[in-house]
Amino acid sequence: MAGQTSTFSFTNSQSQTLSGKLEMPGSTVRAAAIFTHCFSCNKNVHAATRISRGLRERGIAVLRFDFTGLGQSEGDFANSNFSSNLDDLRAAVAAMRERFQAPSLLVGHSLGGAAALYLASEIPEVKAVASVFAPSEPAEIKKLLGDQVVSDVEATGEVEVNLGGQSFRIQRQFLEDISTTSLAERLASSNTPTLLFQSPDDAVVSIDNANRIYEAANYPKSLVTVDGADHLVTRPEDSEYIAEVLSSWVQRYLPANNDSQGHAEGTVQVAARGTTLTQDIFAGSHQITADEPTSVGGHDKGMTPYDLLLAALGACTSMTLRIYAKHKGIALQDIEVTLRHSRVHSEDCEGCEDAPRKIDRITREIRIEGDLTAAQRKRMLEIADRCPVHRTMMGEKQIETIESTEAV
Repeated sequence: MAGQTSTFSFTNSQSQTLSGKLEMPGSTVRAAAIFTHCFSCNKNVHAATRISRGLRERGIAVLRFDFTGLGQSEGDFANSNFSSNLDDLRAAVAAMRERFQAPSLLVGHSLGGAAALYLASEIPEVKAVASVFAPSEPAEIKKLLGDQVVSDVEATGEVEVNLGGQSFRIQRQFLEDISTTSLAERLASSNTPTLLFQSPDDAVVSIDNANRIYEAANYPKSLVTVDGADHLVTRPEDSEYIAEVLSSWVQRYLPANNDSQGHAEGTVQVAARGTTLTQDIFAGSHQITADEPTSVGGHDKGMTPYDLLLAALGACTSMTLRIYAKHKGIALQDIEVTLRHSRVHSEDCEGCEDAPRKIDRITREIRIEGDLTAAQRKRMLEIADRCPVHRTMMGEKQIETIESTEAV
């Protein structure tokens, strides 16, 4: 089942709205992650999009977002710095924790990789961190800007530069901030499992940076070279390789996979996303999302419970008609089932005494296309009432509710 990409915006400590995209797997969510992009890039850069979706295809939900003043996020890039990037990442973690689930993995590219490495030990839920072509220190960005730009900024306080075809303003406070932040010191006090990716062909951040990070980090740590890759990871095969290695490596540090328990055929598991009304529904190897409209306090991330009820009846109806037509040799082409749910006052309520009541009414409209006789069409409508879900809904039902003793 293919994954999906949805909007996931949130506010930072400055009350600015940051724009994000949540990559959701089409099957059971193995873990959650956050991907931080490179300096002056955005969440849609090749590395962020392709690696995030590569992880998504391997069961890891990934939030990729724009830092302040970049992409579709609010704020002025000139007022941002490495410290504000860290604050933005903290806000992303808080939003994921509240509305979905806290990340078990942080992944970052270039300066975003340095941010992920720096913050990993601060987040209690983070089990592992990975960087893609990250500088050994934030101050390495000065080399990207060039000596002349650095000199001009220090002299005038602010300079406009062109990076990747886009113009940005760099202020003196940015240079001061990256010069006073030590990634090496932070790594020395961290025991978070670390995976470093670097390319010997990276013309922007040399592989020596990965060596210095590796030396500064504590075990467990690993270094993987991506031969032939450029700094922006523009080749799809490089992104795919990174996603494959990363998803395999991180499994070692995630909780045991209990997908086989409670996901057997005929069993459905529903898990809430934090404190929201959004629900993840698992059945076998499949996963869908349920929610309520924003008008009643939901986030409108999926179908409502009644939508799912109608969907079950509609799907079962269509399947039953298809099986019947095939068995009888009926020239049935297309089937379309439209369902509506309402609650209406009961006109005849035996035993209701004086209390008025409402009954649930489901209207099922079936469109049948094909070379069918009038008698066959009539019979098809009769068969529709025999679909298993229809019989379940109309028959006597018993729902037993018990408390699970399984640890969450």
